[in-house]
Amino acid sequence: MNHFDAALTDVGPLRQRVLAIGAVALALCLIGAFFDRAEFFRSYLMAYMFWLGVPLGCLAVIMIHHLVGGTWGFVIQRPLESALRTFPVMAVLFVPLCFGLSDLYIWARPEAVAGAPLLQQKSAYLNLPFFIARAVLYFAVWITVSQRLTSWSAEQDQKSGSALDRSAVERMQTLSGPGLVLYGLTVTFSSIDWVMSIEPKWYSSIYGMIFMVSDGLIALAFVIGVVYFLARREPLARVSQPWVFQDLGNLLLAFVMLWAYTSFSQFLIIWIENLTHEIPWYLHRTHGGWDVMAMFLILLHFALPFVVLLSRGAKRQPRSLARVAAVVLCLHLIDLFWLIMPALHPAKLFIHWLDLVTPIGVGGLWLAVFIHHLTSRSFIPLEDRRLQGVAEHG
Repeated sequence: MNHFDAALTDVGPLRQRVLAIGAVALALCLIGAFFDRAEFFRSYLMAYMFWLGVPLGCLAVIMIHHLVGGTWGFVIQRPLESALRTFPVMAVLFVPLCFGLSDLYIWARPEAVAGAPLLQQKSAYLNLPFFIARAVLYFAVWITVSQRLTSWSAEQDQKSGSALDRSAVERMQTLSGPGLVLYGLTVTFSSIDWVMSIEPKWYSSIYGMIFMVSDGLIALAFVIGVVYFLARREPLARVSQPWVFQDLGNLLLAFVMLWAYTSFSQFLIIWIENLTHEIPWYLHRTHGGWDVMAMFLILLHFALPFVVLLSRGAKRQPRSLARVAAVVLCLHLIDLFWLIMPALHPAKLFIHWLDLVTPIGVGGLWLAVFIHHLTSRSFIPLEDRRLQGVAEHG
């Protein structure tokens, strides 16, 4: 056994704690659903989209890594793969949403569709059977691609040899190209189905791109937090060099700027066009307290991380980078709240206690499954010949 050949064994108690916290929070959510069904499903959708964004973003990041290489990717490869293996759980957690479609979407209410010609025109796409069928297709794509990538990576741990290593690397690279295309299509249509269709009279051609960038941003922030937490444990301590955190910080900075660019581009296009069927979306989000939240997002979701991540020293300091990542994670949840809730509470800013508890419940369950997968394999991809660059660089 070499010094890299070790699995994480001392984080088992953490899995039990987050699972217990998640179970208690979900129990509270069920109580809340009994008293306010509609508010439960609204909060659940927000929490679900937040935690689904982590494995989705990890899927994109790991495929980019397989395509372009880069020694930075081997330090975060196992957290990325562990996140991918949670897709089956996320598929199960999607099922409760199917019981609350009429509470979330006006197009799912027959009486509303009957009195709205526009909804009748869109009913060929926005109808319950087709909605659920598309969701099944999305998860089928995500689970299939993730399963292939993680299984080929596992083969490298079980067998050694340059021929096998080369074959596995080539297969992962070959799949990652079309996989990114499928990722873009599925994330675009799923964001349209699950979030944008809350307001079916409004549309944006850049909406899917905003979610793709947001998922990549939250995934990077999450894995940076994981690496920081585990950096003092073997075997990660031997490869968690300052240059690794600097590379991850550079990637995080790139996604922060992309998030700001896509979000502002959508606003600018709609502001210039000034069309009556488009501007209400922003009007609902710039009045009644929602405008304060929008400024909060501009300052803390973009300006603060952007300024801090410009510093080379801040990116090479694991603690500083982890703090920025934590801010990004928290602000992404607020960003989702700002995207979803004004459509359901357009008059003024409204925060229900379920909005705070539901993310904890879903997150506790997801994190428990994530930690289980993270501790089931060696933390370093031992038999990948590209791993040598990490040790040599360090």
